[in-house]
Amino acid sequence: MGARTAEEIIDKANSAGVKLVRFLFSDTNACVRGKSSSIATAAQRFKSGIGIVKATMAQNLLDHLQTDSGYSATGEVRLIPDLDTFRLLPYTAASASVLCDLHELDGQPWVSCPRSFLKKQIASAAEMGFHVRAAFEPEFMLGVMEGGDFKPIDRGLCFSSQSMNAADRFITRLFDCLERQDLKVEQYYAELGAGQHELSIQPAPALQAADNLVIYRETTYGVAQEFGLTATFMPKRSAEDAGNGCHLHLSLWNNGSNDEQTNLFYDARNSQQGNLSEIGLQFTAGILTHLKALTALTCSSVNSYRRLKPRSWSSAYTCWGIDNREAAVRVPSLFAGLENQTCNIELKVVDATANPYLALGAVIACGLDGVRRKLKVPPAVWCDPSELSDEEMIAGQVERLPQSLNEALTELEADLFLFQQLGAELANTFIVVKTSEVSAYLDDAAFEFSTHLLRY
Repeated sequence: MGARTAEEIIDKANSAGVKLVRFLFSDTNACVRGKSSSIATAAQRFKSGIGIVKATMAQNLLDHLQTDSGYSATGEVRLIPDLDTFRLLPYTAASASVLCDLHELDGQPWVSCPRSFLKKQIASAAEMGFHVRAAFEPEFMLGVMEGGDFKPIDRGLCFSSQSMNAADRFITRLFDCLERQDLKVEQYYAELGAGQHELSIQPAPALQAADNLVIYRETTYGVAQEFGLTATFMPKRSAEDAGNGCHLHLSLWNNGSNDEQTNLFYDARNSQQGNLSEIGLQFTAGILTHLKALTALTCSSVNSYRRLKPRSWSSAYTCWGIDNREAAVRVPSLFAGLENQTCNIELKVVDATANPYLALGAVIACGLDGVRRKLKVPPAVWCDPSELSDEEMIAGQVERLPQSLNEALTELEADLFLFQQLGAELANTFIVVKTSEVSAYLDDAAFEFSTHLLRY
């Protein structure tokens, strides 16, 4: 981005006519919250941060404070900006933004800060000699609101050029706004569902990858408003519609300089297992070992579990496979001449209701657990796992994923490793907030669909 010091950023903001700088963070529900500083006071705020009540992290999707978390009207933390995330917001009249860590008043990272949790896992990987690269692949639906109903802008076929034409002006503007914020677009296509689109961006170091998803979603919403449209990333807009996933791709590299980095997931000799190295297989085994608990963090809403159904290409079982789009962990086929760069794993059990810092941090923690313990992966699944017999599922260590958020939260509470990685305060807050949402949406599908549409 270029600008790194507060002085350079203020000069850049003034030159661009910025009036307000948004200090943003992603809450328990992956909803972006924050406060804005005037440009006149931003330089001081870059140093001191902006105060926000701790209880903000204990508010559920309906903005109801969960006092069982231990948070109340007292207690404050500071929004401390990461100046490397400063961006001019091209879809606003005169605003910029910075993404923030949450710090205690003594300057230490707050234990319930999701971004600090991811940083901790990145540091653990670095101690093992690993550099994590990742990318989220969000799907979203585009439409207009008419009388409280969402009407998709098109009903074309999957990968249809007609659907591309219907969204062309919006996508062109979104592409431009993303690139102006240093997010490099890789490809775009119309997806399976009505009004559904996917525009993917290049992999990046883990922290930047999570930041990128926050910027991506904020930009998508902003551009949609410019066009009088509504964009939604909610996992399942209705029982009949296709689901919106947010697949996570990642790989481990050595800690050398850019010219010396090697993809530690790639092994040219292991074509029978998708060219995954021993480290890649161990990392995958760690994810599968903890996947039922991990799902609470990667598919974090009541609505998420309407998407995780067999035969939906969203994955519903704890298994992995080579280019198997029904497997929870897919090993994509490699591109000729780019084998080292393109070897990675894709976790399909992810959607945009997940806080990207918690989700990616937890995935890294579970993968590293597999590497430390040298876990062995079960056999790869080469078919739709729902077609396996009971005997084949037992032999292949294939289990059904949680079928509700409540089930996933129970798995999270029972997974001592993942609970300890999160820390008691962060884990308990997350579970309390999410349990309240289970109760709020019980047996009220219409209320669930309408509120998730507005939030995501």
